Amino acid sequence: MEEQDTPRPGIASFIARHRASALIGAGAAVFALLGTGAVVAGASTTSTREPTALRVQATQSQPPTLPPTRPAPAAASAASRLRTCSVAGLAADPRLANFQAQVLNATTGEVLFDRGGSTPSRTASVLKVLTSAAALGVLGPDYRATTTVVAGSEPGSVVLVGGGDLTLSRTPTGDESVYTGAAHLDDLAAKTIAAWQADPAHPPITRLVLDSSYFGDPGWDPSWNRKELGDGYMPEITALQVDGDRDSPGRGTSARSSDPIGRAGQAFADALGGNVEISRGTATAGATELASVRSQPVSSLIKQALLVSDNALAEMLARLVAVKSGAGNTFGALQKSTLAGLAPYGIDTAGILIADGSGLSDNNAVPPSYLTKLFVKISAREGNLGVIFDGLPVAGGDSGSLSYSDRFTGDNAVADGSVFAKTGWIDTGYTLAGVIHAADGTPLTFAVYALGDVGDNAKQAIDTITAGFYRCGDNLSNT
Repeated sequence: MEEQDTPRPGIASFIARHRASALIGAGAAVFALLGTGAVVAGASTTSTREPTALRVQATQSQPPTLPPTRPAPAAASAASRLRTCSVAGLAADPRLANFQAQVLNATTGEVLFDRGGSTPSRTASVLKVLTSAAALGVLGPDYRATTTVVAGSEPGSVVLVGGGDLTLSRTPTGDESVYTGAAHLDDLAAKTIAAWQADPAHPPITRLVLDSSYFGDPGWDPSWNRKELGDGYMPEITALQVDGDRDSPGRGTSARSSDPIGRAGQAFADALGGNVEISRGTATAGATELASVRSQPVSSLIKQALLVSDNALAEMLARLVAVKSGAGNTFGALQKSTLAGLAPYGIDTAGILIADGSGLSDNNAVPPSYLTKLFVKISAREGNLGVIFDGLPVAGGDSGSLSYSDRFTGDNAVADGSVFAKTGWIDTGYTLAGVIHAADGTPLTFAVYALGDVGDNAKQAIDTITAGFYRCGDNLSNT
């Protein structure tokens, strides 16, 4: 406790009664101390205030030492209320292996739960959310990829120029491939023939040149497991291909070939009527355009990519972002182009590593905290980000990767219709991130990673802790 300056009553009375004696006595004492060099200004600890005359003498002899200025107290932060709904037991489930997670109250931004939330790690297909956000920022929701046919440099030749539309279909017009609303090669061929024959000076089309230079090599990232090609989850990424290079255009999971450009070229040659020599090359600058077809808009492509986690669509979007932004047209450009596309959202991207657009690579790294913040904006439908929310799978929904029979089953079905999230799965991890409309009405954003030596049952462990977040809502405890 600090001492007060007010004199004690007894001493004050004494001084009042004997002021002259006190002054003389005090003066003598000061004189004696000055004579011996023992005066230290301000060193007295007595609570009795010095007489005015003595204070003046002390000031003239040596300036008083002022106490240092004390810093102003910081404004008190609002105390976070005590939360009592714990998911600690669920977080300790060994099926989650190397577990990371973060949960935010999407309204207040308060972190309710965090386990390694700031550590960048591989995301699996949850990365498609970042790819989609970058595409909306750079390309915009209405952008369409265009496939064109131009006149070749030699008589009777035409050039099929891939514009990065991996959804272009070899199915007959009127039939739908796995990509709803895709452009069709037979339509492009019919337009080409009509434009060609409109000029009587044109000889018959006898040569077809395939130009896939819009995307650079390689078409396969070295960090991808080559078995994904045969298993039917990923094609070579080329600017010219049909149906995501599927053997079966109507099946989402279908084996892919080792030559998507050749497959597309043969399908177009057949649509032209056959008897056409096929070669590879590039279109001459300024060549006359004969015909073109366009993909569905980015807004539609994003919804298809997210709902069923289509790798080809995600890689298509990522590469188009790279080209459009001027970063390049290869895998090596994606780090720069994707982060540039995310920059306008105002969330710190420090530590994020982008190796591809689909999340198949183990070399991708994104902290859960980035996803929870991005999903706050997605949930609020900021800018064009509502497109992403509309494409998210829904627990217990009619379609999408959270409608499968092994997701949100049993007790976890309590969250059906309330979890809107992107799933992820690679050999070294399972992930889930998105938005929860909690049981108490609180909107939450979350990201859960189960990484390392994991099995298929990690999905159920992720669903269980997510259902726990749903039950707890804003009462979710971090302990």
